[in-house]
Amino acid sequence: MRNTFAPAFIAAALFAATPVLAEEYVIDTSGAHASINFQIKHLGYSWLTGRFNTFSGEFSYDEKAPEAAKVSVTIDTTSLDSNHAERDKHVRSADFLDVAKYPEAKFVSTAYKPHGDGTATLEGEFTLHGVTKPMTIAVSEIGAGADPWGGYRRGFTGTTSFALADYGIDYNLGPASREVQLTLNVEGVRK
Repeated sequence: MRNTFAPAFIAAALFAATPVLAEEYVIDTSGAHASINFQIKHLGYSWLTGRFNTFSGEFSYDEKAPEAAKVSVTIDTTSLDSNHAERDKHVRSADFLDVAKYPEAKFVSTAYKPHGDGTATLEGEFTLHGVTKPMTIAVSEIGAGADPWGGYRRGFTGTTSFALADYGIDYNLGPASREVQLTLNVEGVRK
């Protein structure tokens, strides 16, 4: 008599050992359901705000293993928009972003640390103005589910800040204007 238990046990063990694959998402920039916004103090009296109009990216996420999440975003620095053409021209110049030399900025994650309450800490490497440095982003999960077009979406928001001087941008805006704050709104469409 043939033993059918052993092959069934081996098959079950192999299936259980197979890792659950993370869902892959593309950031929905074509539908304008994502944004990268910045703000910096103007002389310490008010906030100057703006955004980058062109960027792309993707992320992976597994609800059963969120710590394995990965994110990659590329920003077209020439798309900087503060709603003032002359100021934007200056910020794109060699005084600041030097977009002729550095037309892209990039963030690539290195770790995702969920806190168990819908928030997490995202760590990665941020490249701006030819300089790459570690960056930490405070993340909150917004939600996930089916969309009206037959797809599936997942969204997050994140905040971080960095000193301009850390990326070799040393134009003197005064002591109150040394740090940029970023707000990232990310909605991904599952591939």
